[in-house]
Amino acid sequence: MSSQDVQTASTKEPAFAALYHRDFRFFFVGTMLAMMADNIEHVVSYWLLFEKFHSPVLAGFADISHWTPFLLLSVYFGGIADRYDCRKVVQLAQILFMGVSATWAILFFTNSIQVWHAGLLLIIHGIAGVMWAPAEQLLIHDFVGTEHLQSAVRLNATSRQLGILFGPAVGAGLMLLLGPPLALVANVLIYFPLTVWLLYVPYTGHLRKETPPKRAIGWNDAVSLFREAAHNRPILTMVLLGGTASLFVGNAFQTQMPGFAYDLGARTADFAYSALLMATAAGSVFGGFLLEGKGWLRANVRSTIVCAIFWCVTTAAFAVSTNYYLSLALLFVGGILNLAFYSSAQAIVQILAPSHLRGRLVGLFNMSALGLRAFSGITVGVIGGLIGIHRSLAFSAIALFAVTVALLVYSVPAWAKSE
Repeated sequence: MSSQDVQTASTKEPAFAALYHRDFRFFFVGTMLAMMADNIEHVVSYWLLFEKFHSPVLAGFADISHWTPFLLLSVYFGGIADRYDCRKVVQLAQILFMGVSATWAILFFTNSIQVWHAGLLLIIHGIAGVMWAPAEQLLIHDFVGTEHLQSAVRLNATSRQLGILFGPAVGAGLMLLLGPPLALVANVLIYFPLTVWLLYVPYTGHLRKETPPKRAIGWNDAVSLFREAAHNRPILTMVLLGGTASLFVGNAFQTQMPGFAYDLGARTADFAYSALLMATAAGSVFGGFLLEGKGWLRANVRSTIVCAIFWCVTTAAFAVSTNYYLSLALLFVGGILNLAFYSSAQAIVQILAPSHLRGRLVGLFNMSALGLRAFSGITVGVIGGLIGIHRSLAFSAIALFAVTVALLVYSVPAWAKSE
């Protein structure tokens, strides 16, 4: 499929086009619940681990274990999604998530948790996340087809942000109402709707393409994958864009939010601090619904990179802002722009990917756009310890700005053909 096809496939569609597909509507709600459960587990387990061990190293390992599997295993699980029924892959990931929550509950209830237990469970949770990602993208492609794919990718990203937005509040409420161990037991049940529904949905992730290859996933596949990405300028540009955005900035400023909040005057764990934590997710949710409702921002390379450039600007402005309300507004606008360019980049990769490599190319994008977040803690956090988090985030955003401008120039042949 050519760059022209990207534009053609994403124009003249109704508002919220993907929601016209019944199965996608169910998947939208199920994904939101699953992501909410994921964040409820984070809220409860991270708090209890802090109370038990007071270990900054363990807290840092939680972040590393979440993103490193995306770096190491995304392409492999993309190959799994290409070969096997994606419903079963997602169900297996859901079972791992449920198993981790249940095990946390038992260990905390019996007060037998040890550091090695926590490390193992955090790793399993990270593996479940990377297992899920390519399979869910192939499923939504099957639900809606190429014509409404950008809408589906954007709304799917929005549903995940809804889960991120509501998860902390629901998790805190469950802890207050039930106590932490029972809150984790209740959390297991939140995964059930999507897991059970996938038993009955007819789509496998492969109904709209030829039968997936049955050969083993090996070096020949890897060579074909990287050759395809290198020879397809729009795909390569989107992979590089997602990777550099994650490497330089990612979501590292979220983990540094207590420091930013303190400098902005929010010096206790009250609503002012919580609002800063929630602003990006709130902006992403608002942006997803706004862009879908208005039909703005079609899937093309130029507009995707331009949104990333503006995200760099808002991130740098947040880094140097000394006004709380301006900072809150910048985080909100940044959430809109972040969802816009990440979801558009994801859609471009999926639309242009050859069907026999789609899962692996989605995995390659996830490896770049999500896996490299494991290193954003260095560019923002570690360097921030040396020069201050405001400077480190500002310099990271400026460096990313330079890279995105270079990608815009590099991608001229990719988007000029689609005009």
